[in-house]
Amino acid sequence: MNIRTIVLNNGVEMPAIGLGVFQSPPAETAAAVEAALRTGYRHIDTAAAYGNEKEVGEGLRSAGIARHEVFIETKIWINDYGYEETLHGFTKSARKLGVDQIDLVLLHQPLPSAFDRTIAAYNALEHLQSEGKVRAIGISNFMPHHLNRFLAETSVIPAVNQIEVHPYFQQTEVQRLNAKHGIHTQAWSPIGGITFYRGGDRSTLADPVIAKIAKQHGKSAAQVMLRWHLQEGRSVIPKSIKPTRIAENYDVFDFELSDDQLLAISALDTDNRGGPNPDNITIESHSRPISEA
Repeated sequence: MNIRTIVLNNGVEMPAIGLGVFQSPPAETAAAVEAALRTGYRHIDTAAAYGNEKEVGEGLRSAGIARHEVFIETKIWINDYGYEETLHGFTKSARKLGVDQIDLVLLHQPLPSAFDRTIAAYNALEHLQSEGKVRAIGISNFMPHHLNRFLAETSVIPAVNQIEVHPYFQQTEVQRLNAKHGIHTQAWSPIGGITFYRGGDRSTLADPVIAKIAKQHGKSAAQVMLRWHLQEGRSVIPKSIKPTRIAENYDVFDFELSDDQLLAISALDTDNRGGPNPDNITIESHSRPISEA
């Protein structure tokens, strides 16, 4: 099978499309993971805070795909920041997933009010990578001011910064800074789900510019947006629990957007964030203790 991959800054290859399982009910997660792997996905993105790592592991085993063929990505939540705490956070995630090695582990959020704990957590990831327990390490939701401070206090350049990116919120400044340092930008909510799941008044799926381009290619709006990301060099982790939608999101390698179409989509940026502002994330406001395996 020909899997499109991104080569990270440490040489690790990561499939360009992964299944996201944010807000996927645990009872439905295993089946979604199994459906994705049978469709052709070889990348699954989860997180300790999602509460479904165990079910991701069940789906991996049910699909019968060899472990080395699947790229597993997860994230450490802020409650487990700190050196020893993060080492234990990794152990909890690995046990729930049922694996000895995780391909990519990210810090889920910067913690501006306790940045020393953020640094200590990343130092633990550096150690895990040096031991071979993790193949690549990175960060998520880091904005430029977080990233600049972070890079000044750490020694291993993150392989990935996973951030909210879709046509209505493109974070171009973050993307430019990532590229400057060789950090790969990975898009969460790549089709703008955050713009309509939370009752926003605009939906990327109904945008007339995207709809026109989709009609020209005989594709869906979601497929056009995913293709836009891929042609701009980002990896994507669209989420769904529906087998038909999972398959649709993967069917984006048989067409190509023109330069004018890429520019038209990029012109849709509103600079309005759909997810939480990373500056507002604190232990007090976003505490979520992560259970033992």
